[in-house]
Order: sequence, then C-alpha cells, then structure tokens
Amino acid sequence: MPRESYQELLETLREDVLYMSELVLDRLRLGLSALETKDESMAREVIEGDDEVNQLYLDLEQDCVDLLALQQPVASDLRFIAASFKIITDLERIGDLATNFGEYSLEAERDVFPEVDIQEIAEVVIEMVEAAMEAYDQKDSEKCYEIGATDNEVDDRCEAASESVVRDLIEREIDADSSEEEIERLMADVSRLLLSIRDIERVGDHAVNIAARTLYMVDNDDALIY
Repeated sequence: MPRESYQELLETLREDVLYMSELVLDRLRLGLSALETKDESMAREVIEGDDEVNQLYLDLEQDCVDLLALQQPVASDLRFIAASFKIITDLERIGDLATNFGEYSLEAERDVFPEVDIQEIAEVVIEMVEAAMEAYDQKDSEKCYEIGATDNEVDDRCEAASESVVRDLIEREIDADSSEEEIERLMADVSRLLLSIRDIERVGDHAVNIAARTLYMVDNDDALIY
C-alpha cells in the first residue's frame, strides 16, 4: 500500500477514535441527567444506545488489528495504533458506566441524601475525559500529567461522599414501627447511591488510562501506566 494511503488510514483511525469519545461522552451526560431527573425515557435512551457504542468499538478494534497485521508500522505509528486500541477499550467501558447510570435511574424514586452532590463530581470527571481526548488529539503530554493530578482530587471527593452517606445512614433513626419493606427500600437507595459514586470514580480512572496511553504514544513514557 502506498505510504500516502497508509497515513490516511492512520488519520481516519484518529478521527474515528475522537468520534467514539464524543458519542460516549454524550451517553455519559445523558445517563447522569437521567439519574438526576429520574427521567425514564432518557434512561432507556442511554441503555438502548449502548449497542451503538459496542458496535463502534468492535469496528475500530478490527481497524487497529488490520493496521497492525497488514502494515507493519514503524515505532511511532505502532505506539499510536496500540494507544488507540487501548483508548477505545476505555471509552467502551465508560459507555458501560453511562448505561449503569441509566439503569440506576430506573430503580430510583427519590434522593435519600440530597446533600451528597454526585453531579458536581461527575462534571469534573467528564472534563477529565474531554481533556484526555484533547491530549490524544493534540499529542499534549503536559495535559496528561494534569489529568493524573485531577484524578487524585476526584478520588478524595468520592471517598468523602461515600463516607458521608455511610455516616448519615448510621446516624439516621429508624422508627420501631418502620416496616421491613421501608428498611429494605432505604438500603437499596443507599446501595444505589454508593454504586453511583463508585462508577463516577471509575470514569475518572478511565480518563487517566487514556492520558497514560497518550503519554506513552507521544513520549514513549509509561509514567502514568498502572
């Protein structure tokens, strides 16, 4: 294959990975909005949209395999293809987490701990994913390190939010007249909230993974790879 056509294939892969990130971020925002508003139609839209994300992942995975198998890329191109392959895996998993938020919203009927603002933390992790993809697009190694630092802050905030939920649950008085059904409902709500916090933290972890692979792609630096 002529070198020009090969470079066009690499550029197409880059554009397709960026498109996948936009699709996944749209799904993530939709899932979080459904969780906040308890909007059933919005929740079902994000759940049903997961198939599109999965199919795109499989298509791009095959593109990466074809480039590796058929083109025998040189070192820098090899790192780009390998990084892209790992990044689409993280994006697919973020899509799965977006689906989780949609499923949680279908089960939730109320906010049991409104003082725990998980949407605020979610905005930070969305910005982390956006920044990670910008770093990939612009080959910006400095931004990769910034994402790693932000993740430490997100981890602290998620831990504090989880502790707040558990502490409030312990301090909350359950009347002697409370039925078993009421207690089970409360525990289900608490469990769902803790799972939501965990999943938000995981989105941040995937953003760091994307930054780590980008850093390796750009500088052959594995400092952020766990």
